[in-house]
Amino acid sequence: MLQGSLFDSATHVHPTLRAVGDGMNRIHLDARSWVDVRPEWLAAPDVLFEHLADHVPWRAERRHMYDRMVDVPRLTCFYGAADPLPHPVLETAREMLSRHYADELGESFVTAGLCYYRDGADSVAWHGDRIGRSRLEDTMVAILSVGQPRTLALRPNGGRTAYRLGLGHGDLVVMGGACQREWEHCVPKTADAVGPRISIQFRPAGVR
Repeated sequence: MLQGSLFDSATHVHPTLRAVGDGMNRIHLDARSWVDVRPEWLAAPDVLFEHLADHVPWRAERRHMYDRMVDVPRLTCFYGAADPLPHPVLETAREMLSRHYADELGESFVTAGLCYYRDGADSVAWHGDRIGRSRLEDTMVAILSVGQPRTLALRPNGGRTAYRLGLGHGDLVVMGGACQREWEHCVPKTADAVGPRISIQFRPAGVR
């Protein structure tokens, strides 16, 4: 069950976005990789969470692993560059991010991948978004989180966990530089009683 954010107020009846750069903190992972964290970028995130939970055509996937088919421990949905996003505020978010990072990224964010973590048993294993151009080039992946906070952990490839970020309630994180090639991230399982979370990942063309 989703527990409402303490930061929502009665005046925020519609999800609205605040300035991207206000309150943003850049973490330099190393000389080539960084992460920007912008807490509470989205006001009224629980309204967006409920809309996405009810209206996105979520898919339960299966994947071949260790000589057998296993359930992917989360629900997903992908929106390509030509697909309308499931809520107008996501269109605005993508446009704002493209403007804010125009000088560093040199192109726009165009796709949106959504993941629905229903409880602490849902997760995503250590990985980098390295399908396509990001396998060889610096890029950015921007993630907006709504719902209850979950840990996003980061580590250098094959190393130990170096950072743990608690993301939810409208928080934004942007991974940039060589982060996708030289670092890994995950949302680990937890035995704690946690509520559901939805993440929206904005990416440039040719990056998955």
